[in-house]
Amino acid sequence: MAQKRRVAGWMLLAGLAMVGRGAEQVDGVTVLLVVGAEGEAEYRTQFAAQVPLWEKVAAQAGAKKVVVGTNAAVDATTDLERLKQALAAEPKTGGELWVVLIGHGTYDGKDAKFNLRGPDLTATELATWLKPFNRPLAVINTASASAPFISKLGGANRVVITATRTGNEHNFARLGPYLAEAMGDPKSDLDQDGQTSLLEAFLSASARVKEFYKTEGRLATEHALIDDNGDGLGTPAEWFRGTRATKKAKDGAALDGTRARQFHLVRSEAEARLTTEQRARRDELERAVEALRESKAKLGEAEYYGKLEALMVELAQLYGTVGGAAGTK
Repeated sequence: MAQKRRVAGWMLLAGLAMVGRGAEQVDGVTVLLVVGAEGEAEYRTQFAAQVPLWEKVAAQAGAKKVVVGTNAAVDATTDLERLKQALAAEPKTGGELWVVLIGHGTYDGKDAKFNLRGPDLTATELATWLKPFNRPLAVINTASASAPFISKLGGANRVVITATRTGNEHNFARLGPYLAEAMGDPKSDLDQDGQTSLLEAFLSASARVKEFYKTEGRLATEHALIDDNGDGLGTPAEWFRGTRATKKAKDGAALDGTRARQFHLVRSEAEARLTTEQRARRDELERAVEALRESKAKLGEAEYYGKLEALMVELAQLYGTVGGAAGTK
C-alpha cells in the first residue's frame, strides 16, 4: 500500500509539470503543407481554407512552414518535383517534420496516389523520399483512398494518419477540414494538459466526421485510421476511450496512440521548456510506462509497482531539472 501511495505521489508531480501554455519553440520543427489538384471547382475553396488554419498553428509553434501546390506555376517544375525538392532540403535529423496532404486520392489496387497538379504522388514515392529521415515524422493524408499510405509509411518514431481504412473508400473525404480546425481548438485538448496532441486532434476530427454523416442521415464512406507503433495496420478512433486505446485487436496486434500523444505543434509552457534531448528521454519513459501497464497482468503486484515507481521517479526528476514541477529540484 505504501508503495502504491509513493507511485501516486510521483505520478502527481510528473503530471503537474504538464500544466501551462504558450511558450515559443524553436527546435527545428517543419510543417510541410501539400495542396492537391481540386478536380472540381467546388473543392478549391475547401482545400484552400485548410491552409491558413495549419499556417496559424505552425506560426504559434514557431515552426518552419513550407507550402506546395497553391502558387501559380512560374516554370515547368511540377508540384511533384517541388515536393521532392522540399523534402530533400529538409534536415534528416532534428525536430518533428509534419507532412500534411490536403486533397483527393485514388487507389488502383496496387498503389495509392495523392492527386497533384501534373504527375500524382504515389505512396511508394513518398516512402522512398522519407526513408533517409531520422527525425520524428507525422504524415497526415486527408484524401480519399488514402489507407494504403499507412502500410507504406509506417515505422518507428512515425505517426501516420489516413482519412480512410481501405483504398476502396474513394468518395470525397471530410476529415481534412475538421482536423485542421482541431489542431488550433482548445476544445480538442481532451486530457486538459494545456496542449493539443496529434492524437487528440485525430480523435476530435473523427468524432466530427461521424457526427456529420449521422446528422445528414448518410452512410459513412470514410473511416480514419492512425498508426504510430510502426506495424502499418492503424487503429480507428472508436477504439479509444479518452486518449487511450481500449479495444483489443482480434489478432493481438498492438494498438496505437502512445507516440501520437507525444506529438504537439503548439506546446504547453512546461513542454516547451524541455530541450530536444529531454523531450526524447521523457517520451521514452512514457512509452515504457505504457508498455509496463500492458504487461501488468503478467507481473506480481510488488514487481509491477516497483518498476512503475522507478519510471515515475525519473519522470518527476526530469521535469524538476527544468522547473516543470515546483519543489522537485
